[in-house]
Amino acid sequence: MFKNTSIKSYFITGLLIWVPLVITLWVLDLLVGMMDHSLQLLPNALLTENWLGVHVPGLGVILTLLIVFSTGVLAANIIGQRLVLFWEGILARIPVFNTIYNSVKQVSDTLFSGTGHAFRKVLLVRYPHPQAWSLAFQTNVPVEVGVRLPEDYVAVFIPTTPSPVNGFYFYVRREDVIELDMSVDAAFKYIVSMGVVAPTKGVGNVNGNGGILPKTPTSQ
Repeated sequence: MFKNTSIKSYFITGLLIWVPLVITLWVLDLLVGMMDHSLQLLPNALLTENWLGVHVPGLGVILTLLIVFSTGVLAANIIGQRLVLFWEGILARIPVFNTIYNSVKQVSDTLFSGTGHAFRKVLLVRYPHPQAWSLAFQTNVPVEVGVRLPEDYVAVFIPTTPSPVNGFYFYVRREDVIELDMSVDAAFKYIVSMGVVAPTKGVGNVNGNGGILPKTPTSQ
């Protein structure tokens, strides 16, 4: 007979094995299914259902990658850039749609542009109160803001857990932040897992000014 504690531990162990696997397969199936919709752009005569008799999953992924790659090649030359500007000019005239499109485009340009400075460093900042520390990412201070700040400030984005796509954007004095020896990917892994999955690389405790992690002030 198994003890109750053994049954519980075996059950949890099984969950830890199957849950990530099932979720991964579900996400992959969802992505492949969404990309397969790109096959609707092809003429019916080219669909595998018509000349093979069966639907071949995954062809939409190849077609989507080819479309994205071809778009990048086209936009890399002068004629393609003019076409992109012309297309964006049309979208900018559509109410509501232009607001959503411009917001998404600004975020995507920041994250995927090779010349961007998205999430340059991982920092520790005091949030949500002076006795607490939170992981944050250093971004950029707009010139209009920087010239009006009396001291040296850095812009930080503090993501929420477990969904890092939301968060808070602050300007913090440089001397009040701790620069960590941690990659952005490792920090994201830590945030999404709520600290359960720790980064394999050690975290430094020295800030940008060479100071040791300051002690948290205690209330008297």
